[in-house]
Amino acid sequence: MIQVSKLLAQGAGLAPVLLKRAAAVTLDWDTRQKSRFQATDSQGRELGVFLPRGTTVRGGDVLVAEDGSLVRVVAAPQALLRITACTAHGSPFDLVRAAYHLGNRHVQIELKPDHLKIEPDHVLADMLRAMHLIVNEVEETFEPEAGAYAAGGHGHAHDHGHSHGAGHDHGHGHSHDEGHAHDHKPAGRKTIAIQAAPAPHVHGPGCGHDH
Repeated sequence: MIQVSKLLAQGAGLAPVLLKRAAAVTLDWDTRQKSRFQATDSQGRELGVFLPRGTTVRGGDVLVAEDGSLVRVVAAPQALLRITACTAHGSPFDLVRAAYHLGNRHVQIELKPDHLKIEPDHVLADMLRAMHLIVNEVEETFEPEAGAYAAGGHGHAHDHGHSHGAGHDHGHGHSHDEGHAHDHKPAGRKTIAIQAAPAPHVHGPGCGHDH
C-alpha cells in the first residue's frame, strides 16, 4: 500500500502535462469528506490516504504519494436531489428560502446559480415540494458548500488586492480630528415600501402543474 499524506488543491502549481500523465482515483462524497481512507487508483495501486484532520478532498484535487507520484481526484456521480424553482408559480428567490431552511437543519448543500443539490432524503423532498419547489432525483457529482470557517488543508486564497485592516483609508477628503468644525447631522430617514407577498399557490389536483 502506498501512503498519501499531501494534497494539492486543484493541482495548484502543477504543469498540465503532469496532470495528464497522472493516475486517477474516483471517489464519492462520503469518502472525500474524510481525511483518512483507502482507495484504488486507475493503475491498480492501493492507496492509504492520511491527510490533516478536517481536510476535504474535492474533484480536481491532486494527491501526492510518498514516492512522489501524483493521483488526480475525480468526483464520482452519485444519487442526489436536484432542486429548482417553479417558474410557473414561484421565482428564483424560492431557492434562497430553501437554502435557509436546509441550512437550519445542517444539511450539506451544493449551491448553483439556478439550482441546489442535496443528498437523498424523502422528508426534505416533501418539505421542498410543499414550498412550491421542483425536486428531481439525479445522478451527478456532489461538491457541497464548505463552511465559512472550515478548517483543514483545503483553503482557497482570494486576494482582493487590498487590505481589509482597521487602518485602511477610505478617502474621506478631510481630517476627523478633535478640532474639526463641521457638524455631522443625522441623515433623514427614508421610507421603504414593502410589497405584500402573493397568496401561495396550492399544488392541488386541479393545478395542472406537475412537480
